[in-house]
Amino acid sequence: MTADTGSGERAGGDRTLVIAAALTSVTLWASAFVAIRFADRQLSAGPLALGRLLVGSLALGLAMVARASPLPPRRALLGTAVCGVLWFGVYNVALNAAERQIDAGTASLLVNTGPIFIAILAGLLLHEGFPRRLFTGCLVSFTGVALIGVGVSRHGLDATWGAALCVLAALAYAGGVVAQKPALRHAPALTITWLACMIGAVVCLPYAPSLVHQVAHAHADTIVWMVYLGLFPTAIGFATWAYALARMDAGRLGVTTYLVPPIAVLLGWLFLAEAPPLLALPGGILCLAGVALARRRAPASSGPQARSARKAPAAPASAPQRL
Repeated sequence: MTADTGSGERAGGDRTLVIAAALTSVTLWASAFVAIRFADRQLSAGPLALGRLLVGSLALGLAMVARASPLPPRRALLGTAVCGVLWFGVYNVALNAAERQIDAGTASLLVNTGPIFIAILAGLLLHEGFPRRLFTGCLVSFTGVALIGVGVSRHGLDATWGAALCVLAALAYAGGVVAQKPALRHAPALTITWLACMIGAVVCLPYAPSLVHQVAHAHADTIVWMVYLGLFPTAIGFATWAYALARMDAGRLGVTTYLVPPIAVLLGWLFLAEAPPLLALPGGILCLAGVALARRRAPASSGPQARSARKAPAAPASAPQRL
């Protein structure tokens, strides 16, 4: 009895840490939409991405040294490399370029189609399946995101180049999450995040001359925002995300990013003096409801079917396992 109680307490503590880690990532990523709007006034898309990733790589590298974290094994390299190229490299450049042409609300709306792509890719490639609650939650949350996007968008939802870049960012983000998930089975979250960030920085190295030139002529506050993007949304946000992803299905965790738009609206109101429109309130409620629905598990049944299921033979060892 005592052992069972201890296991239950540890499980409850683990769930709390995973939820806290996911919420930390979501909040920091929401703040990135505001920070990018400040930083890209004097730094263009590629140089801003490179500067952010260099700062993030340095911070994560120092954490690696402090914790004496091991280098990842060979088995983790492919997934980490794909994650670094797509999520850290392509995503950051595409999002920075998009936010130079469309507002943060529309950008967060379009980028947050990513969880739908994650759920589909995770079901196909990671054998996470396609539970009805997951896609119902996606639909509810996307409705909320759409309401927020319509309310805060200055330019509507026309098929502009900026919107296309946001969709590209969403696809890169989804591909990066799904590639990162298997790699986390072989190495700690900090190690995978650091290496992926380094790979993203290498991908963006062609922008180094422009970064040096633009930083030399940028105001101090622009550099501060670039450093903020590297330390908080990148180093801390991606590390806490990797911690949560190692302990939760990619599809379910991806849905939590629907919390980004309402948080981004609030931060935009506080820091950019952008008053949230009326549609932001019902949209935010729908986002929260969709996240709760997608993460809710089907209640256990005590009827004859459940008893029969408990008596059924175990699945063969070769059956696909949920990650």
